[in-house]
Amino acid sequence: MSGHSKWNNIKRKKEKTDGQKAKIFTKMGREIAVAVKEGGSADPSANSKLKDAIAKAKANNVPNDNIDRIIKKAAGDANADSYEALQYEGYGPSGIAVIVETLTDNRNRTAGEMRHYFDKCGGNMGQTGCVSFLFNRKGVLAIEAEGLNEDAVMEHALEAGASDFNLDGDVFEILTEPDDFSAVRDDLEAKGYSFVSAEIEMVPDVYNQIDDPAAAEKMEKLLDLLEDNDDVQNVWHNWEQPEE
Repeated sequence: MSGHSKWNNIKRKKEKTDGQKAKIFTKMGREIAVAVKEGGSADPSANSKLKDAIAKAKANNVPNDNIDRIIKKAAGDANADSYEALQYEGYGPSGIAVIVETLTDNRNRTAGEMRHYFDKCGGNMGQTGCVSFLFNRKGVLAIEAEGLNEDAVMEHALEAGASDFNLDGDVFEILTEPDDFSAVRDDLEAKGYSFVSAEIEMVPDVYNQIDDPAAAEKMEKLLDLLEDNDDVQNVWHNWEQPEE
């Protein structure tokens, strides 16, 4: 069932993307700008972090014009806001493990907001490392299955260096080791595939269910609050959400 949970999460993000494009574009823009500064280059062929950020932005339907504009601005503006990558961990309702990845220009503000969200929704924020041991970093590529041959896609994925392949409902889910992610994505892209999701994720070892409807509602609320926060880039959790 873990595959279904992962794709459910992607679908959920995709649905929110459709309704909140401006917010998603802001988040992707921040990630691209940080990649330009940290990688020391506005050329994705010389900056693998930027290349990955661009691929993620494209999978989130950010137009190429927007991406080019963000890169130019980040490369030319030495006084641009400086963002710090911070990770928060904790437990949501019913002991669901949650990891929140942020890019912030004010760590005190962000830490206060994260703690408030967890408290408000019946969870609690813990120390760094309190839940991350329950997850593994994996490259995850999702391709819409419609019109494609499963055997052919699997063969291409494994030839490219993927570590695992699943048909999950209406998508093919391809997993890679983090170091292999960019090469596998580039190889598949060169073969004409496009992705509904393409990023390195924190994939849980085990998924847990929430049996209490009230607790499930609180967990949904927690995810909404986290994802609506401009400083939050990614939210990973091990809740096995029910099929919609």
